[in-house]
Amino acid sequence: MNSQPIIRTLADGPGLGYLTKAATPSEDIKLWWLGQAGFALEHVGRRVLLDPYLSDSLATKYAGTIFPHTRLHPVPVDPSEIQGVSAVLHSHAHTDHLDPATVQALQTRNSPRFIAPRARAQIALERHVPASSFTPVTAGDRVELAPDITVTAVPAAHETLETDEHGDSVFLGYVIDIAGFRIYHSGDCVPYEGQSQLLRQHGVDLALLPINGRDSHRLTNGVPGNFTVEETIGLCSAARIPAMVGHHFGLFDFNTINPDDAAAEFARTAGDLQWTVPTVGRPYSITVPRTDVVLQEESISHER
Repeated sequence: MNSQPIIRTLADGPGLGYLTKAATPSEDIKLWWLGQAGFALEHVGRRVLLDPYLSDSLATKYAGTIFPHTRLHPVPVDPSEIQGVSAVLHSHAHTDHLDPATVQALQTRNSPRFIAPRARAQIALERHVPASSFTPVTAGDRVELAPDITVTAVPAAHETLETDEHGDSVFLGYVIDIAGFRIYHSGDCVPYEGQSQLLRQHGVDLALLPINGRDSHRLTNGVPGNFTVEETIGLCSAARIPAMVGHHFGLFDFNTINPDDAAAEFARTAGDLQWTVPTVGRPYSITVPRTDVVLQEESISHER
């Protein structure tokens, strides 16, 4: 579609506690940032979660290591209390994207469809994804979640593009088409050859992109990186994506970026790109008029 959104936050709108109640039948698309790469989407009574990490399991897993994964903010909503979830999308098998504690807790009040890379299907099953509701995918696969919601898997390069012995992508992004409005969730990703052309073909309207960057220290200690702010601006320009929301910061002290610095860089260099450096739990409402799309907030288009 390639609409030209105006990004505004609903400063007085419902926080993440709203997800513990039944979804509303509104035609608007609602969006919440869950922290790290996690998002919740809602449209006409259906909720879709993207890469939710809603536990503290990594602090236990990495206690006493060089990167102890201590949360900088508490779990923003109890996943066992969330309801109305139709689908959960996992971009890859790193625990902050495919978390066994979160997967298990979400099934307390939901029976969602789980989508994750086919290349890591066994890991997904070991992390409490039920085989009966699991849809393993690879790049190019398209899944219909509802008559007006489809998901298309695209490759992601978490420093590098990787495939398994069957040629299935280890890291994925997703293009979620909601009533013709297309949201690209890149998963963990850096720029790769052909990426902008691929996204241009999908007509992405809004990109959800990590902005915590990368360096050799993290990589040599097992923490591959992501886009820089500059690279997200370049990708959106090349792929003709009019709006983006940054993420993957503010959770772990070794793998973050100062959000004020990120906002300042966007303000200096983003040009016409509508950008948001979000706050965990703050709601956004995307209205889709016939000729335009408005990501409604109470105030201004560039939000920090």
